[in-house]
Amino acid sequence: MDSGMISKIKKAKRYAEERDRIRFQKFEVTFKGTNNTHKTQYQDGKWQCTCDFFKSRGLCCHTMALEIILEGMVSSSAESSEA
Repeated sequence: MDSGMISKIKKAKRYAEERDRIRFQKFEVTFKGTNNTHKTQYQDGKWQCTCDFFKSRGLCCHTMALEIILEGMVSSSAESSEA
């Protein structure tokens, strides 16, 4: 492996550890829940989910789980409601 590639691998590992460098703007995932599969989206600081609980409350276990996984890389529901 050449020195240029070794340098890029080291830089990639450092970036992966420095999560504050990353800020998601939008994405869509399929979330396999206990009972059904749901489409969960994040765009411009707002969450959407196809589950019934989200439709009535504006947040759900699927969006909250993704907030935990992506901590610091997306705005949380609490930050969105304060805006």
